[in-house]
Amino acid sequence: MKKIISIAIFVMSMLSGVPEMVASGFSNEKLDYVISYKWGLIHKDAGTATLELSNRGDDYNIRLVGKTKPWADKFYQVRDTLLGTVRKKGFRPQSYTKIAHEDGKYRRDDITYTYSGDKVDGHARRTRVDKKGNVTHSDKRLTAEGATFDMLSVFYFLRTIDYSKLLKGGVVKATVFSGSKTELLTIRCVGKENLKLRDKSHREAYHIKFRFTTEGKKKSSDDIDAWISSDSSHVPLQVVGSLPVGQVKCYYIP
Repeated sequence: MKKIISIAIFVMSMLSGVPEMVASGFSNEKLDYVISYKWGLIHKDAGTATLELSNRGDDYNIRLVGKTKPWADKFYQVRDTLLGTVRKKGFRPQSYTKIAHEDGKYRRDDITYTYSGDKVDGHARRTRVDKKGNVTHSDKRLTAEGATFDMLSVFYFLRTIDYSKLLKGGVVKATVFSGSKTELLTIRCVGKENLKLRDKSHREAYHIKFRFTTEGKKKSSDDIDAWISSDSSHVPLQVVGSLPVGQVKCYYIP
């Protein structure tokens, strides 16, 4: 159940330079999602997620909240909150926080960014509280070059890419600070599709695939499929990921 929420909460160094962006900025918004689990004949909604962005002067403030539904709480209760601040100019993250209440345990990751030219340093502070109340802290330095993101800010960066320019086989590669490690995210566009939403309406969408690898180029998780609206809003409409048993889907609720 933990991975179901993690995939939903989904969501850079470019192979051939920075792609053309489709948006110069974001307006205040609130996006709601339903997370479902499918295994064989079982297909049940397991959780919800809400993503919010607000403009605050020179910055964007972003907030993502995910939680399991009451029936799923009995197996693995999840209450996660992700917070981030991104400087509008250059779309550079300034801070990232993940607060997780999962299966009776408390986890918190805080990342602060500093920049020197193309070099990016991230100071990751991790706090863990087990079921017995024991508290541990750890710190780690994360480094990268070029545009770099975390698991929250990258969600919005993905929406700035002009996917029409990736339809002929191009890819985008992103550096992502994930907790206490650095991962490489490779994005490619499969094509345009007519996607049916949960309310039975249809939207034209770009079908894109994500691949995560570690610094040693080892695959760190199964590939994830996503569908992003082809209009100028580029709203993520659906995300699909595999689990050891079954599949998880995250649906946009208009």
